Amino acid sequence: MIEEFELNKIISPLLEWFYKNKRVLPWRENPSPYRVWISEIMLQQTRVEAVKPYFERFMAQVPGIKELSKIPEEKLLKLWEGLGYYNRARNLKEAAIQMMDHYDGNLPDDYNELLKLKGIGHYTAGAIASIAYQIPVPAVDGNVLRVISRLTEDDRDILKQSVKENYEKHLLEIIPLQKAGDFNQALMELGATVCVPNGEPLCNQCPWENLCLAKKHGTWQKLPVKAKAKPRRIEEKTILIIRDGERIVLEKRSAKGLLAGLYEFPNEEGFLTENEVIEMVKKKHLVPIYVKKLEEAKHIFSHVEWHMKGYMVKVSQLELNESKSLFVEIEDAKKNYPIPSAFAKYTKYMNLIVGKEGIEESLKE
Repeated sequence: MIEEFELNKIISPLLEWFYKNKRVLPWRENPSPYRVWISEIMLQQTRVEAVKPYFERFMAQVPGIKELSKIPEEKLLKLWEGLGYYNRARNLKEAAIQMMDHYDGNLPDDYNELLKLKGIGHYTAGAIASIAYQIPVPAVDGNVLRVISRLTEDDRDILKQSVKENYEKHLLEIIPLQKAGDFNQALMELGATVCVPNGEPLCNQCPWENLCLAKKHGTWQKLPVKAKAKPRRIEEKTILIIRDGERIVLEKRSAKGLLAGLYEFPNEEGFLTENEVIEMVKKKHLVPIYVKKLEEAKHIFSHVEWHMKGYMVKVSQLELNESKSLFVEIEDAKKNYPIPSAFAKYTKYMNLIVGKEGIEESLKE
């Protein structure tokens, strides 16, 4: 248990390891408060390698808090396209507006004031305060929970808020006053690269190899303890790529709920047959020329899983009467319409790439 472990012993070997082994990351090159904040929000629920191109593009187009506070929502969501958890992006803008209104356009250099900003919880406030301002407060994320639970052989459920708060309390007592940011980053780095979440930890590369109780007793497979999550709900969908040459049909999702405010291809619940697809297209006052069945796809959200079948439908011309449907030039869609990566399997049929590959293409332009 963490209460019985001499945590002060971990500081020196951890920092020494970090200075020799830390990864070169774009947000570490110039850890200004703004860059730290944006990177930490992007890194929530997202792998480091996936975030890199997003971060670089975001910094190029939205270089500061003032610009972020004024950015149109659709442009913001387009920059976020493929990162998922889109409320993170909306919260960024709301927090930027708060900063313009109440903090002279700056990120506050106070842990408790940071907590008042939209989308910033204890972990993110701790990361910004320690990395950008060297304020000695902990930043406990999943990586930190994992490495500390293994180090101390703590078998409590790390998903419980009380356990997280207990870890924060103990780390606050030992965090080095002059190296708070390095200490927090080192803990995260250790969890990301050595004491990894999936598979066997690389104990021979760990600075705590001789201190770790899970290593000593061979219990790493049992730790950390997490309560079993509820199974995801399965939803079956039929996705339609409707086009008449260089234009496609897009529809905007509702302002609330999953993927709120983003654009999607017309779709129906359940798996439709080819004849049912033809009838559906005719109901949209379109004349289908041919229908091609596309491959199946799957996309996993936190609580729901989409199983999809797709069809390409070529129509004679787009003349829709439904207000929610848009006829969009493919190049226009590429630049201006945020389409979530849930549909990435099908965007290739309109010569559009979303997600990391799309960003890499845009950076070349």
